[in-house]
Amino acid sequence: MSEIDEQALLEVAREAAEVAAVELRTRFGESARGVRAKTTPTDLVSDADVAAESAIRAVLAERRPGDAVVGEEGGATGGGELRWVVDPLDGTINFLFGIPAFAVSVACENAAGTLAGVVLDPIGGECFTATRSSEPCVNGEPIHGSERDELAMAMVATGFSYNAGVRARQAEVLTRLLPRVRDIRRFGSAALDLCWCACGRFDAYYERGLHAWDIAAGALIAQRAGLAVRTLPAAGEDPAGLLAAPRPVVDELYALVVGA
Repeated sequence: MSEIDEQALLEVAREAAEVAAVELRTRFGESARGVRAKTTPTDLVSDADVAAESAIRAVLAERRPGDAVVGEEGGATGGGELRWVVDPLDGTINFLFGIPAFAVSVACENAAGTLAGVVLDPIGGECFTATRSSEPCVNGEPIHGSERDELAMAMVATGFSYNAGVRARQAEVLTRLLPRVRDIRRFGSAALDLCWCACGRFDAYYERGLHAWDIAAGALIAQRAGLAVRTLPAAGEDPAGLLAAPRPVVDELYALVVGA
């Protein structure tokens, strides 16, 4: 296996995220075009998603032509030792409703996991970055996750499925959590939720039904920021998920979410 330059990969990820952000900023606030449903009538994709992913793939084709790419809109292409995991617009529904809470997520991984990740907020102008061996940053400044040691004081972020049945069971989880935490927030972008945990805006985050492109970059950034990141196992009809939290409260939060 050849030696891997994580910083070089991070720069490619940043460049790819930035060109996608240009596509999104150009279209944000306009009448949406090419909107269509994916998994359910409320799970939407638009021309903005496709244009942003095309811009990312063009950068990767030029800078890393031998690598594999998997994206939310374009599927998997190519092969090789490294794979790029791309979400061109995490928070499509927010974008379509004119809510300025969405992100571009670009990560590079090998068989051992994520090597480098970038989550870029095109409207807020924040670029969250990390590599497997470097400290996480926002716009070049180091960040660190919450060290909250009491779950009752924790601000917890989450997200909900597009599947009505899963949402009903997620509501049951909320009834367990609400009396036990400071409060719950739901902003609609898994990538941003993880990064906002990484910089201490949220204490913790959990969600089921996520895809690799939703979390590849954000989970690395959260881990490097000192948070414990755990997989939520699939249970019955409920899909697997992810949980990130300060180490002093992760066991208690995990037990509440999975119903242990």
